[in-house]
Amino acid sequence: MSRNSTSDQIKKALGVKKCNGSVDSATESLPLEKAMEVARTKAALGHLTGADLKAQTKEVIGTCVAMRVKIDGHWANEALAIINKGEWDERFN
Repeated sequence: MSRNSTSDQIKKALGVKKCNGSVDSATESLPLEKAMEVARTKAALGHLTGADLKAQTKEVIGTCVAMRVKIDGHWANEALAIINKGEWDERFN
């Protein structure tokens, strides 16, 4: 597996070798800004299709859904809903 995969980049940003992956005991929470850093790295490699940082960050958060990693303490799908409502727009500037 490539060390540049999105899941590897997320684990690196979290400082863990492996995510728990269990809904009941998921403890990993990635700050939105760290998800944005992963998105910038992945976009620079041409690995994301999003038109802007917000869309690219949503792609990274989509991986967090599968990994059971929270964003700022919110389940990743809740974080996506917050982003879609525009509640964190100022953080993307």
